[in-house]
Amino acid sequence: MDLTFTAEEDAFRAGVKTFLDAELPASMRQTYTGFQRHDFDQAMEWHRILARKGWIAPGWPKSHGGCEWTPVQQYIFEEEAMRAGAPRLRPFGLKMLAPVLMTFGSKEQQERFLPPILSGEEFWCQGFSEPGAGSDLASLRTRAVRDGDHFVVNGQKTWNTFGHKADWMFALVRTDPDADGPQKGISMLLIPMDSEGLTVRPIETIDGHHHINEVFLENVRVPAELLVGEENRGWTYAKFLLGNERVGIANVGQSKAELALLREIAMTPRADGSRAIDDDMIAVRLADIIADFAGFEITNLRMLTSLKPGKDVGAISSYLKLRGTDIQNRISALAMDISGPLGLSWSRDADAPQDTWGSHGWANTRPITIFGGASEILKNIVAKQVLEL
Repeated sequence: MDLTFTAEEDAFRAGVKTFLDAELPASMRQTYTGFQRHDFDQAMEWHRILARKGWIAPGWPKSHGGCEWTPVQQYIFEEEAMRAGAPRLRPFGLKMLAPVLMTFGSKEQQERFLPPILSGEEFWCQGFSEPGAGSDLASLRTRAVRDGDHFVVNGQKTWNTFGHKADWMFALVRTDPDADGPQKGISMLLIPMDSEGLTVRPIETIDGHHHINEVFLENVRVPAELLVGEENRGWTYAKFLLGNERVGIANVGQSKAELALLREIAMTPRADGSRAIDDDMIAVRLADIIADFAGFEITNLRMLTSLKPGKDVGAISSYLKLRGTDIQNRISALAMDISGPLGLSWSRDADAPQDTWGSHGWANTRPITIFGGASEILKNIVAKQVLEL
């Protein structure tokens, strides 16, 4: 594999840097360099800035309003955006639902939903997990019964991210409870969040923030034209979607940017003139992360360059998610150790600055080993489908 960039790719990188220098708001850069997390409003503001530029959907085909960039161009853009301190875009519409609609949705669904996803006018959330159906998603029990030209939906979704901000939810529902096997008889519906009978209840996480929810559906009527693809084929669409989600959760660009920051703080002299990097244990842990990230980054590039448009990412996405979230956890753990007593500061005040390199950052990297597929489940997938054990 040739790891050098072409002259055209170098020129593209230069153009990306010029754009970021001119258009990325200083407040977003300061959030990043101040070791804080970008909030929802910052992410959506950045979405609209990119939409005006026409760069909001790097991997989408031009026929649907995307950039149709090569995988390497997409990688370069993500790397430079994260290095500059840009917020991570919310993936639910852009990277998760949109590819499903382009591949399996009707023309009417594409024309109705893709443009407002691009512009940021409509925001989506995901309705997959349920009580008792998280890692074992195929055991979901939310039921949708056909009633003329509608489906009547009853059930509960949980760990729903930003449902209180969303206009729409793409949800997995059971349409044939008598199907032969739990992965059969499942469909995907597009559900308006203002539907009568739909209730969103907040789940406040340990950091005092509200970004996840429970969603209750009681006799919610969903027009049949909001069924994605064919009835009872939702598991096929879900696997396709989860492949894209897992690649996104791997967060290669973000990890690379945070690793650069971690090296910086490890080499910055303290008040007494010492540096964290002078501690042999710190140096070894940092070197291990850097080496492992290099292999992870190459694997990601290899996957991107072999990916065919509209095709399932496959089991390699499980490896990338598994490895990527492990690296993110190791970065946050080492950062907190380097921070020392300052890393232990804690506040549940939602308005207080949240130190990415302290206990908040450490706590917030733990859930990523669960959503999008728990690490234990993904290890089984990698063993069976990648290693053929």
